[in-house]
Amino acid sequence: MLKGIRLQPPANLPVRPTTDMAKEALFNILNNRFDFETCSVLDLFCGTGNLTFEFASREAERILAIDMDYGCVNWVKTTATKYDFKQIEVRKGDVFKLLKQMTGSYDLIFADPPYNMPNIPQIPVMVEDQKLLKPGGLLVVEHQSNMKLNSQPGYKETRKYGNSSFSFFEFI
Repeated sequence: MLKGIRLQPPANLPVRPTTDMAKEALFNILNNRFDFETCSVLDLFCGTGNLTFEFASREAERILAIDMDYGCVNWVKTTATKYDFKQIEVRKGDVFKLLKQMTGSYDLIFADPPYNMPNIPQIPVMVEDQKLLKPGGLLVVEHQSNMKLNSQPGYKETRKYGNSSFSFFEFI
């Protein structure tokens, strides 16, 4: 739906967007596993909505995007309205606090926290504790390549793309 459109978020947002190369590699992996039209997605630390809009343009059924920064939340809401993405809901809040309170479950959860956050390894634990993944669901955590998450519950594999890596988690 947004094919060929380059979104230009405000330059003053406190983000580090996923690189195009890493995003393309991620979606090559996800395309082989999910039918996006029936997918519910939770985008944690959504930032500029780079991945939120990628999921929406692939017609994901429902997307909840969460970020702590008002500018990011406002940008994602405004852009979702502009492109008539009715399946996107955006919430402002501290992801770690919200994870403790969340109910419901998702087919796919993507987390792209700031790389300097010390509690990144808690994300898989919290997702499992709250039972936020549907059976067969997948949690993907983007992190700095020098961080190792292979001792966290549900860990399956890590794919490295330069300084960024995606670690994949599944829970039974």
